[in-house]
Amino acid sequence: MKNFFKGFSLAVSMLTSVPFFKVHDFNRGINGYAVLFYPLVGFLLGLILWGAHALLDGHLPDLHLGIIIFTLWVILTGALHLDGLSDTIDGLFVSKEKAIEVMKDPNTGGMGMIFTATFLILKASSLSVFDAFYLLPVVLLLSRFNAVLAIYLFPYISQNGMGTLAKEELKSSQAFMAFIYVALLSIQTLGLFVLSLFVLFVIKSFFVKRYGGFSGDIYGFTIEVTELILLNAILLGIAS
Repeated sequence: MKNFFKGFSLAVSMLTSVPFFKVHDFNRGINGYAVLFYPLVGFLLGLILWGAHALLDGHLPDLHLGIIIFTLWVILTGALHLDGLSDTIDGLFVSKEKAIEVMKDPNTGGMGMIFTATFLILKASSLSVFDAFYLLPVVLLLSRFNAVLAIYLFPYISQNGMGTLAKEELKSSQAFMAFIYVALLSIQTLGLFVLSLFVLFVIKSFFVKRYGGFSGDIYGFTIEVTELILLNAILLGIAS
């Protein structure tokens, strides 16, 4: 039970900007539990965003409220996954041999900045016309479940770091527990669940072929891309 709590605390500290849980304690034995809770943390973040929208709805213009929710989304996640997105994009504009080194560079390259800015505009625009905010908990749940599946199923290309510990310590029972509660929480949105798995399959097919597996940055890329696609699938009415 103690490892469950420590794992949840680590998951919150890694995936959000909530200061109370800023432990970043990667002690052996809790990293698999942290991964287990990634989707739940996403679900809770989605509940906060949905609650904020419900609280402000009717008091602000819809366009402005959508942008506020987008801003809150970025703040709550600490732009962690956006950093992974930009680093991953930078790696796509160099050779395979240089890509990993470029992705590890703390300085964001020009292409990463341009594409990340474009991505943010698309995400903000999606939320500015979004009207199914009650589905945000599921969107954030599924996007982070994709990260769990990527950690469990696919090779990790770095030799050190938190991702290595997560990969080593994530047990089949923990991955299965994550699947069970994700399935229960998203049971009424089967279309979104299937679409999120398809997105992961496409991303996996590309990056396993290019690099031989995933990295921490690519996990962030996976989360961000899954979120954007699910948001627009809901807008288009092709998945619910």
